[in-house]
Amino acid sequence: MTPLIIFLLLCTGLIAWIATSSIRRRKKRKAIAEQPFPKEWRQILRKNLSFFYKIPADLQLQLKDKMKIFLSEKNFSGHQEQQVSDEVRVTIAAQACLLLLNRNTDFYPFLQTIAVYPAAFITNRAMQDGSGVEQRDSRVILGESWNRGKVILSWKDSASGGADFEDGHNLVIHEFAHQLDGESGATNGAPPLSKDQDYDQWSKVLSSEFEKLRQQAQRGESTLIDKYGATNPAEFFAVTSEVFFERPQDLQSRHGELYQQFKQFYKVDPANW
Repeated sequence: MTPLIIFLLLCTGLIAWIATSSIRRRKKRKAIAEQPFPKEWRQILRKNLSFFYKIPADLQLQLKDKMKIFLSEKNFSGHQEQQVSDEVRVTIAAQACLLLLNRNTDFYPFLQTIAVYPAAFITNRAMQDGSGVEQRDSRVILGESWNRGKVILSWKDSASGGADFEDGHNLVIHEFAHQLDGESGATNGAPPLSKDQDYDQWSKVLSSEFEKLRQQAQRGESTLIDKYGATNPAEFFAVTSEVFFERPQDLQSRHGELYQQFKQFYKVDPANW
C-alpha cells in the first residue's frame, strides 16, 4: 500500500471509531446499570441518606442505576488524610445523582474527579489588585465546582447534607448544580434546558426572583432561599437547587413560578414525595 492509502485508511478508521463512541458508551452504561446493586451500598443508603426511602420506588431504582454508572466513571481522591471509602463514594454519589433523575443526561460529562477533604479547607490563590500588584487570597470553603473537570467537597458537610435533608442546605447538590449549569459553556445560572422548556420564561422568572432576593438581602430580611444566592445568578441557581430538593413544599408555596421552572428543569416533583 502507498503511504496515502494507509493514511486514508487510518483516517477512515478514526472517523468510524469516533462516530460509534457514543453507541459503545451507551452499551457499556446499560451493562453497568444491569449489574446488581451491592448489599453494602444499600446499607450505606439506609444509614446515611435520609431522603432515599422518601422518594417514589421507581425513582429509587433509577437512582441506584445512575449511581452505579456514576461511580464507575468518576474518580475520587482523598486529601489531608481523608480516606475514600465506599461510604464516602456512595454517600456523595447518591446526592449527586439525585439531580439526574428522569433527565436525558451524560452524567456530568466535563467532570473527572471528586476531591474530598475531611472538613472545611483553606484555598490560597494569587489575585491582582487594581494596580496590578499580586496579592494572596486565602479563604475557608466547604466545596468548589471547577470548569476544569473537578469538584471539591468537605466530607463532613457532604455527610451532614445527606443526613439532614430538610434544612434547605446541601453542599453536594450545590456544587453539582454548578456542574449542570456549566454544561452550557459558562457557569452563569443559565444551564442547557430541555426542548419542553422555554428560555425566555426561565430567564424572566429567575431574573425576577434573583432581584427580589438581592433586595431582601440588602434590607436584611429573612429569606427561604439562602442570601448567598444573591451573589450572582450562578449561585442563585445552585442555592435554589438546594431548596428545591430539601424544602420543596416551602419553595412551591412561597415561590410558585420559581418552583415550576425547577420542576420542569429537574423533571421531578419533590413537593409530592
